[in-house]
Amino acid sequence: MNRAELATRIATVALLRGNFTLRSGRTSTFYLDKYLFSTQPDVLAELGRMFAARVAAGTTRLAGAELGGIPLVSSASMASGIPCVFIRNQKKDYGTAKQLEGVLVAGDKVVIVEDVATTGGQALEAAKVIQELGGVVTHIIATIDRMEGARENIEGAGIVFESLFTVADLLPEFASQTSAKA
Repeated sequence: MNRAELATRIATVALLRGNFTLRSGRTSTFYLDKYLFSTQPDVLAELGRMFAARVAAGTTRLAGAELGGIPLVSSASMASGIPCVFIRNQKKDYGTAKQLEGVLVAGDKVVIVEDVATTGGQALEAAKVIQELGGVVTHIIATIDRMEGARENIEGAGIVFESLFTVADLLPEFASQTSAKA
């Protein structure tokens, strides 16, 4: 499946219309439900390949944040052969009481794989956990950038930001607004 076909497939399975409150607290008339695209084997496999192709040379670990980033980073890890870690939203209060699952070695160069980036808040929270444990977050790669500040916030934190798609790739009305601005 090529990039345009994948964008169409994601929009077909995951684009919801209505009134939604986003993680950022903002409201939106559309929602890209990450669970509807990340649970489709064909979409997940292709996204894994796309993430793997974007991983910078020298990366020693991939990371994904709970819950939406876990299938994506797992797929990217399998496609790239680079081990991954999972970041919980908060430390668990039982067992090992960790917030990061897997092995992270101080000095690891880490790429965070994200699902849908609005402001970049969750990805930056995950980056902080990794940094506190001695990892170096070099890049955050989102599946979809909603183009609502994630790039600016992540780059403002000194981390390279990329996305496989933007909202303009998935929603025709945004594509026409983007081309009108160009």
